Amino acid sequence: MEETFAEYILNEKDWIKKMEIMFYLSKKTRVFFDKSVILKTELAKLFIETMKIDVDENLVITACLLCNCKKPTNFIDLENVKTYAKEGSKYLKTLGFSKRFCKICEELNRYSGSNPREKESDILELVDHFGGMLLDRPERIGLKTDEAMVLLEYRNLKGKQNRYIEQFKEFINKMKEVYV
Repeated sequence: MEETFAEYILNEKDWIKKMEIMFYLSKKTRVFFDKSVILKTELAKLFIETMKIDVDENLVITACLLCNCKKPTNFIDLENVKTYAKEGSKYLKTLGFSKRFCKICEELNRYSGSNPREKESDILELVDHFGGMLLDRPERIGLKTDEAMVLLEYRNLKGKQNRYIEQFKEFINKMKEVYV
């Protein structure tokens, strides 16, 4: 029996090798993979390890690398922004990923309306929003960590339940102490 792509990447435990797999997948199939994916994956890894979050780290790292696979490079079409996570979830299903893994990736953003949310999705949501605000974009320069945290909490997640927001704020404060 032939191994699926899902089995192949999930069975690889070295996250650097997982990134290499993603690099080659992106070249072969044109899935979205850039420096933002790497930053967000590193954030997720550090968050889980530093705060001792009780999740399957391998699953979260793999989902972090793949959840934006159908992300548009151009955000002019708002409909694309609303549907790319759902489209990515459908694509991941064709690669052999489980229904739960695809749900985790689809819940990256809140457009699917999925409820209850998987706990791993809450981690992806935090690192996706926060990491995205730190990086330069064509329309703006990257934000400082304090600004990004305020926007994350009081704009992006305002009125939304994320089970890890308080731990994430504590994590960011710890990282500021280490790296400043």
